[in-house]
Amino acid sequence: MANFENNRFAPLLRDKMSPKSYRKLIELENQRLFNFVGEYTELCDPDSVYMCDDSSEDAEYIRQESLRAGEEKPLAKEGHTIHFDGYDDQGRAPGATKNLVAAELVPLMGALLAKERQEGLAEVMQILKGIMKGKQAIVKLSCEGPTRSPFSIPCAQMTDSFYVAHSEDLLYRRGYEHFRLMGPRERFFRFVHSAGRLDENGNCVDLDKRRIYQDMDDYIVFSTNNQYAGNSVGLKKHAMRLAIKLSGTEGWLCEHMFVMSVQNEKMERTTRFCGAFPSACGKTATAMLPGEKIIGDDIAYFRNLNGEFRAVNVENGIFGIIKDVNASDDPLIFKTLATPGHEIIFSNVLSGPDNEPYWQGMGVDTPESGRNYSGQWFPGKTDDQGKPVPLAHSNARYTLRLGYLENIDPAHNDKNGVLVQGIIYGGRDSDTSVPVEESTDWKSGILLKACTLESETTSAVIGQEGVLVPQPMANLDFISYPIGAYITNNIRFVESIRNVPRIYAVNYFLRDSKGNFLTHKLAKKVWLHWAELRVHDEVGAYRTPLGFIPKYQDLKALFSQIFDEDFPEELYRELFKFRIDPWIAKFSRAVRFYTHTAPDCPKEYFDVWKSSVHKLVALKERYGRYIEPGVYSET
Repeated sequence: MANFENNRFAPLLRDKMSPKSYRKLIELENQRLFNFVGEYTELCDPDSVYMCDDSSEDAEYIRQESLRAGEEKPLAKEGHTIHFDGYDDQGRAPGATKNLVAAELVPLMGALLAKERQEGLAEVMQILKGIMKGKQAIVKLSCEGPTRSPFSIPCAQMTDSFYVAHSEDLLYRRGYEHFRLMGPRERFFRFVHSAGRLDENGNCVDLDKRRIYQDMDDYIVFSTNNQYAGNSVGLKKHAMRLAIKLSGTEGWLCEHMFVMSVQNEKMERTTRFCGAFPSACGKTATAMLPGEKIIGDDIAYFRNLNGEFRAVNVENGIFGIIKDVNASDDPLIFKTLATPGHEIIFSNVLSGPDNEPYWQGMGVDTPESGRNYSGQWFPGKTDDQGKPVPLAHSNARYTLRLGYLENIDPAHNDKNGVLVQGIIYGGRDSDTSVPVEESTDWKSGILLKACTLESETTSAVIGQEGVLVPQPMANLDFISYPIGAYITNNIRFVESIRNVPRIYAVNYFLRDSKGNFLTHKLAKKVWLHWAELRVHDEVGAYRTPLGFIPKYQDLKALFSQIFDEDFPEELYRELFKFRIDPWIAKFSRAVRFYTHTAPDCPKEYFDVWKSSVHKLVALKERYGRYIEPGVYSET
């Protein structure tokens, strides 16, 4: 066993930890972990430190302490609890979130939330000094990806919030035994979180000192003066930023993608797809389509294992937006959320008089009173600025274990991941992209589909509908090193892959001249199953200037098979005509965007986007504003 008695932190940790907790720490024989716990115990000065292992007893201790401290409150159903974040601590805080990088990298980061590393560390260390005084700190070990796997990234979190530790227990695989078995030099991610000073409601007081700083050199995240899980649960999007940086140096990929299994019952076949969608563009709705199976809904690691493109779900649970989850649109999730005995945390919803959770778009009659993040709630309540307070926040969430879902793929915990055969990039526009289009090859898929991905806003978001916002790879908020290098790494990843996945672009939001959607919500299942048939070379396609689209008869057969409904040819032609002017505008916007935000982007990529504009201008002379399906020819 390693000798820790000469370690300068040993006296401090023996004083702050119970003999049992101290023994759990030293039994791992990991000097780097010991130093991490010691360094931030010294800096943050908690009254005591509790070391967790993988036992059910420790998991229950965390849950019960969260209830005792009032961070969570029990709801009517067994296992269900509710948590309220502070009124101004309800979502990600981009202004307080920074990637700490070397000074010479800051100009290359463009719009990527960069801050000079030494300046950022000095600032956050000052905030952390003594921040846990009067509290107990929890040290919890977890694993990103399956444990003891080629994909595994072990993680150590130190926090003074039992709610955060409970959330991590639901969302990630327990990692104490992984630490016991791993080599002493193996890298692990580290996270330090403190909610800071709390008010009488248990919410953060010093929001002006809210910081979420990711140290990209040392792979450590500092999160202060916040409780919202998207900011406080370091293993989620903060770890994703660390993993994106690490993958960029090691030659694998971390992507903001679901992993799902498309079920072809006729052929008795399962085909795995991954998909990246900006917020409100159909990501969860696709991953949770009835009849398919889910592996993960948010973050995927990709590795080349023996020449195969393989993926795992980083997480073991779901931290999902609950707004508009109802029995009609999301039957599987809705049923899971209503099941007693499932350990579920509801956050920022309404706790009704019956002690049941209620949220916006739930599809049931909601009560006229209750308690939510604003305190006691009633219809017509307004905040200090006179704004109406809804019964639940629009970013209200649920946290649960993935294994509760009836449609979980049995391979979700496979240590070697699953073989990926298709990648989907989904944007949102009303007048440009067709419902589904296959790229001609991997590189053009990355440059022409993924890099030009956009999301069309609604008036509910910024007061103006139809504004197209660049969302490259659906990952812009989380890319943690220069964009040009990130794009290049995506392109190069498949160089030694035997069967490269096909790339598809989807758009579920085309509208007619009156503003009505052209297809119903579940039509996405047809587009997905067409892609599945293409992966196996079982249907043909029409060529377009940017790839391949379905033939009418194949879609007609799928609509009949899946929905027992007709698919009019007139609708097909409207959906799948190539709209030249919007695409010229789209590529022109891409050139402007990357010029201003990606100083390191290679000239070659700009040449591709600019040549696409010239090509489409010439095609307009030949075809007019639209190219009908089946008409286009390369000659």
